[in-house]
Amino acid sequence: MPDTSFAIVVLAGAGVIGALAGVGSAVATPEGQAKVAASVKQAAVATSIRRRRPPRPGDAWGGCNDARAAGTAPIYRGEPGYRENMDGDGDGIACEPIRN
Repeated sequence: MPDTSFAIVVLAGAGVIGALAGVGSAVATPEGQAKVAASVKQAAVATSIRRRRPPRPGDAWGGCNDARAAGTAPIYRGEPGYRENMDGDGDGIACEPIRN
């Protein structure tokens, strides 16, 4: 039986090069850049890296679940809606993402 590991490495490398070329050509136009930016933003919100919206004056949450549901979590000390009792570890960041 022939050694297939070399073929797999070559095919994987070709796939990576093709993907990079595809992404590069996609962001060559303003429309492509907007699509990539929108996808990155959606992924960042979905993974709790980025908020859906910043806290606004008048924001007051019953708890972190409410703030997360509204898309404003995490809330930093000094921002509207921040309360010390919502900052469990006292680091100035209330309603941090839940990590498993």
